[in-house]
Amino acid sequence: MAGRETMVHTGFYTHGACAAHEMGSWHPESPERLAAIQDQLIASGLAQHLEHYDAPQAPFEAIARAHDLAYIEKLRASVPHQGYWPVDPDTTMNVHTLRAALHAAGAAIDATDRVIAGELANAFCAVRPPGHHARHKSAMGFCFFNNVAIAARHALVAHGLERVAVIDFDVHHGNGTEEILSNDERVLMVSFFQHPFYPYTGAENPAPNMLNVPVPAGSGGEVVRELVDTQWLPRLDAFAPQMIFISAGFDAHREDDLGQMGLVEADYAYITRRLMEVADRHAKGRIVSLLEGGYNLSALARSVVAHVKTLAQL
Repeated sequence: MAGRETMVHTGFYTHGACAAHEMGSWHPESPERLAAIQDQLIASGLAQHLEHYDAPQAPFEAIARAHDLAYIEKLRASVPHQGYWPVDPDTTMNVHTLRAALHAAGAAIDATDRVIAGELANAFCAVRPPGHHARHKSAMGFCFFNNVAIAARHALVAHGLERVAVIDFDVHHGNGTEEILSNDERVLMVSFFQHPFYPYTGAENPAPNMLNVPVPAGSGGEVVRELVDTQWLPRLDAFAPQMIFISAGFDAHREDDLGQMGLVEADYAYITRRLMEVADRHAKGRIVSLLEGGYNLSALARSVVAHVKTLAQL
């Protein structure tokens, strides 16, 4: 690929605080997700080829580019002293949740800074809680701060980029990201998602800067690769983004019980390669990818390795 003559590495972000947030032993969005990823990175030999960073905390002013100030303050005031505070039927806070969410958003911001500065070719943020269901004024669906929307707005506001793309390949529609970024002509968001399925959004009347591709349960790699090639890529090339952000959910994997799609690791590698080609054509190769879903621990870890190995061109 063009534009990669110098040795600039792939960054890998995480933080111990992200493992301290938990919502009960029954909950699929568990700290074990990050442990499984770390173990597979080591077992695969990939870990030694990455630049490792501890994620800083995001400043509240950066979060406020995507979220209502009253909502941010409500979260700060809602941190329990012990036990859990319920946000919705499947999303709760513990004493560590806010700190974890601040580090998750901070990873997105710091990775954006380093990629734009040329210190990294691209980066993957293995952080939790995830973000793409978090709405402008509310938490939702395991998510508190919308990490990818925060990163996209940071690139636009703090770095003066004029066009950024957000890619979402989670099995669930990124309704929070769409809500925050709708009608922002500086952003193009493209996604696929199982439909009808939680959160039951995205299929009707999207804004002009949204390309939503609902797919039925049972859809596998052949369907997804075709929609990437025939729908995503033409829109992305026409938009010519100066940076690409990825909401990287791996729950469309055929082994994941929280969805009913049929992707495998090779499909995630394919999607990643195609997005890298777009980034090389228009964005100096600049990509920041952020962990969203993926709840079968083995499938998640293998898929992340396939994704990051492709980013690192290994």
